[in-house]
Amino acid sequence: MKYYSLLLCVFMFSCNNSPKETLPAMPEIKQEKTPILNLQEANRLAQLPLHCMDTEYPNRLSQTLGGDADLKSPRVLHPAFYGCFDWHSSVHGHWSLVSLLKQFPNMDNAEAIKQKLLQNMSEENIKTEVAYFFGEYNKSYERTYGWAWLLKLAEELHTWDNTTARVLEQNLQPLTDLIVGKYIEFLPKLNYPIRVGEHPNTAFGLSFAWDYAHTLNNTVLKSAIEQRAKDFYLIDKDCPMTWEPSGTDFLSPCLEEAALMRRVLTKEAFKPWLDAFLPQLKDPNFTLEPGKVSDRTDGHLVHLDGVNFSRAWSLNTIAEDLPEYAHLKNVANQHINYSLPSIVDGNYEGGHWLGSFALYALNSTSE
Repeated sequence: MKYYSLLLCVFMFSCNNSPKETLPAMPEIKQEKTPILNLQEANRLAQLPLHCMDTEYPNRLSQTLGGDADLKSPRVLHPAFYGCFDWHSSVHGHWSLVSLLKQFPNMDNAEAIKQKLLQNMSEENIKTEVAYFFGEYNKSYERTYGWAWLLKLAEELHTWDNTTARVLEQNLQPLTDLIVGKYIEFLPKLNYPIRVGEHPNTAFGLSFAWDYAHTLNNTVLKSAIEQRAKDFYLIDKDCPMTWEPSGTDFLSPCLEEAALMRRVLTKEAFKPWLDAFLPQLKDPNFTLEPGKVSDRTDGHLVHLDGVNFSRAWSLNTIAEDLPEYAHLKNVANQHINYSLPSIVDGNYEGGHWLGSFALYALNSTSE
């Protein structure tokens, strides 16, 4: 018996004095340099819309034909926004130039750019753009992606304190009013949100429309967006970020939704919602690999540069005024720094639209 007791003591002593298992140290997260929009970068980014806003072909019209009479050139159908491959890219190319002029009034060729904007967005050209939406088969044209960018352009003009902006805003107003009305009419009919990572994404379309409504104090539009956002997303939980991105995404379904709810909800309501929706974001060690682009000459694969920029602006929106999420800004910087050097590369597949995404992402950053 004493023998067994002695063995037991030896065993317990050896267990208590065995070296403790140590967990591997977490790899140190690289602190990314915050990308800055300065005059040099502004001049570089301006070249993209300037290069394409008068480039009529190639062109994707996304047009439903009702007969031979509908077969017209892009410039005839859309005299304001015919360039840059498609209507929405032309619209946000114009937004890019307005945003850059507003921030950098002494940028290269500023006066020539203003004249080009006045020429394209003339009163007569905008009337033709409005008339297009009244065509029998055009009522849902560019819903809601192009609508969202049109309102972002209108918002940018409204906040630009410049005589050119007042003329452009007045010229654009009939089309702005039309799109606002289309949102208000459409949203009650949309029973389910569209959660894809491309143009039809509902959260993206509502975010930019919300920004316009908030800036211009359009309470009717703002109320409609708030109601539908809560209807669609308020009870969402555990968004599957590991499923993202899909092969041709340029928007993050999870992050676009979170960025929308950051706009719509109070800070006090948003924090528990985000804890349930994307609990991993609160971890200071949260990482997210940028979307990898294998071929920037492929018009669909290059979308992943866009997903990097849109992830960045969404992450920065989510983290705004929330210190516990400040680490997300570093993730955003990583995404911008991955794609920004490559967008002015002469490839029209990305060049006709990525400048706007880069600019909006850069506008979202802060030191």
